[in-house]
Amino acid sequence: MTSRMQSPHTTCPGCQEEVFLDELVGGKCPLCGCSLEEFDESFGEYEGILDRSDLSWLIFNYFVFKKFVDLGVSPHQIMEFIKTYEQNADAPPEEWTKTDFALEIPMTIWDQIMPKYCAKCKKLFFRGGKKSICGDIRRTQLTVLYACDRC
Repeated sequence: MTSRMQSPHTTCPGCQEEVFLDELVGGKCPLCGCSLEEFDESFGEYEGILDRSDLSWLIFNYFVFKKFVDLGVSPHQIMEFIKTYEQNADAPPEEWTKTDFALEIPMTIWDQIMPKYCAKCKKLFFRGGKKSICGDIRRTQLTVLYACDRC
């Protein structure tokens, strides 16, 4: 609570409500849309807070994380994947070097009892092994692959 009270804030000239700088949307009050340009000029050190261009990136990360967690991927693997993707995101899409991924997921009961073909050695196996999902971040389709304990 104290960190919120210490963050920079002002009173909106349009609606006369207290507005925190980190709540501004494009330099405008989120309640009435009144521009706070004169306030922005006097507090130039907080420009990083006012910039909301990364909001879409945060939303993208949230949905990627949620989708993979729902599939059973460990959070550490997801964060490594997102970190790799962030490094490629700075370059234009034509220069992306790594957009494909492979993440290990746990086997369900059905996966454990059904016969599976190993993706590496193409042999049939019934017990053990690992299940993984593969795909490309530019496409929506996911491929499920199994690997036996020998590979």
